[in-house]
Amino acid sequence: MNRDLKQLQAQLGIFFRDPQILKQAFTHSSYVNENRIANHKDNERLEFLGDAVLELTVSQFLFEAHPLCSEGELTKLRASIVCEPSLVLFAEDLEFGNYVLLGKGEEITGGRTRPALLADIFEAFIGALYLDQGLDAVKAFLQTYLFPKISGDGKPQIIDYKTILQEHTQQHSLGILEYRIVDERGPAHEKEFVSEVLMDAALLGRGSGRSKKEAEQQAAAQALLKMNVKVP
Repeated sequence: MNRDLKQLQAQLGIFFRDPQILKQAFTHSSYVNENRIANHKDNERLEFLGDAVLELTVSQFLFEAHPLCSEGELTKLRASIVCEPSLVLFAEDLEFGNYVLLGKGEEITGGRTRPALLADIFEAFIGALYLDQGLDAVKAFLQTYLFPKISGDGKPQIIDYKTILQEHTQQHSLGILEYRIVDERGPAHEKEFVSEVLMDAALLGRGSGRSKKEAEQQAAAQALLKMNVKVP
């Protein structure tokens, strides 16, 4: 196991029983493809698992923290927490990008700070922690490093990305925003919408959600991330 990941464990106060699964969580597919190391796996499967574990643990936290919220309010709040822009912020706070194993091509093109990669690393870490130490360890990690950032004063702090984006573009006279639904997927009872936000016909962001409004919010969040606009 490399020294960096030992430092990360010391920094987090979490020590993995299986160091290899932690290494896998921080291994990008470009590294495996370039090096072709026997039995060395990338983090894509862990990312898949971590996404599900994160949704479950965040849902339980919100369910318990906000007993007066409706299902719709809880769904919106969860979406603002587990969306890519939020996961990127969590990964950046923990400096996860410094520990990723990347292929040379990905490194040269700035992959270490690429938002999608950072969000995937965060989910993969959650998946690895779950497999190594169980759900209680994941909850403890989130209680220390994630939940304090979202609990606020005990009331749901739903981030209105569309309003923030609108105010930013107006303040700086950047152009006219337009939202459009470009795809609808899934059966009627589990419909998923895909939205794009454009500024003067140029694509700024793309997002998905279980409603058109949620998809537009996620598209706006992507646009803000792309524009390096700080979200309160």
